[in-house]
Amino acid sequence: MERDLNCWEYMRCGREPGGIHAEQLGICSASINERFESVHGGKKAGRTCWVVSGTFGKKNVECSFARKYKNCGICDFYKMVLTEEGEYVWPATYLLGILEGAEHKLLSEASRE
Repeated sequence: MERDLNCWEYMRCGREPGGIHAEQLGICSASINERFESVHGGKKAGRTCWVVSGTFGKKNVECSFARKYKNCGICDFYKMVLTEEGEYVWPATYLLGILEGAEHKLLSEASRE
């Protein structure tokens, strides 16, 4: 199997920008989330999809991290990334901290305006 596939390439969901299902199902948030660009060698959040809200989990859009992470634990793509990255995989708690920090920064900037 080719290394550094993004989740939309592996899952063939077609929900990336310009994908065959993007118009019908919407663009997946992992394919446009820039906070995780290049993490685990992926494009946008393509290799950290398990921490991004609004991504596909089987056939349902997952929203909360807690519910999503439980489902991601059985996902073949998630398991593949963990195997490929080995000891270099970024812990979910660290990735969530990046999201929280970015959201906190955006809220702080908005409150100053």
